[in-house]
Amino acid sequence: MQQIFIFIFKNSYKLLFLLLLVVSLVFTIQSHSYHRSKVISSANFLSGGVYERINSISEYLNLKNQNDALAIENARLKSIIFNAKDTTTFPKIDSLKGVRKADIIVSKVIHNSYNVYENYLTINSGSAAGIRSDMGVINSSGIIGIVDKTSKNYATVISILNVKSQINAKIKKSNHFGSLVWNGKSTGFVQLIDVPRLASVRKGDTIVTGGQSVIFPENIGIGTINNIYIDNKTNYYTLNIKLFNDMTNLGHVYIIKSKDREEILTLEKKENE
Repeated sequence: MQQIFIFIFKNSYKLLFLLLLVVSLVFTIQSHSYHRSKVISSANFLSGGVYERINSISEYLNLKNQNDALAIENARLKSIIFNAKDTTTFPKIDSLKGVRKADIIVSKVIHNSYNVYENYLTINSGSAAGIRSDMGVINSSGIIGIVDKTSKNYATVISILNVKSQINAKIKKSNHFGSLVWNGKSTGFVQLIDVPRLASVRKGDTIVTGGQSVIFPENIGIGTINNIYIDNKTNYYTLNIKLFNDMTNLGHVYIIKSKDREEILTLEKKENE
């Protein structure tokens, strides 16, 4: 302990200089969007490599679960083929409105935070693969989140388990819309708020994406209604939604780019002008 104090005393000026340098850099980054953007991109690149190596070890240890998930998915796909009128024709992803096969980018989650209020994922694909901010991220069970920042080979994703996340969603059977949010309490549930009282809602009803944005196509699965509440302030329903996805155990994901995205955004920009 004495040696530590001696070292600090001898190098006090150097340590003070380093402390002030760090503080000044933090203030510079926080107050300038350009610097902040560059730091985030660099952090994505550096942390992405570390996360990928950690994920490789975890993935090896989790091969049995991955194989089980693949077997279930293969069984579901075979069921679709066998029940189709023409079993020689495989259903294409064109069945998702606004999406073409070329618009799907396959990636993998290499880091997943789900124990804080503002949760983010890291995936091992970035701008080099065509991924951009505000693209929707899904997997075979439903929605995952929205792309936030990208570097060349990695990207961060705002998870649906993020208190700042807000996604258009609807009750599948009635087409009544609301906003999908997360109250920060449970990793297995999100909330659909601002659902009008005239909507017919029942426990077990399916909730899907609403399709009223350029991020997600319509009718991608989210979950089922678990509880129904009435917000006394707004007199609207608040629905507690049990997620189809286990957001604590994510592997391969699909990043979606709507074929109509650029046209719609350009048109809306002209309208605002």
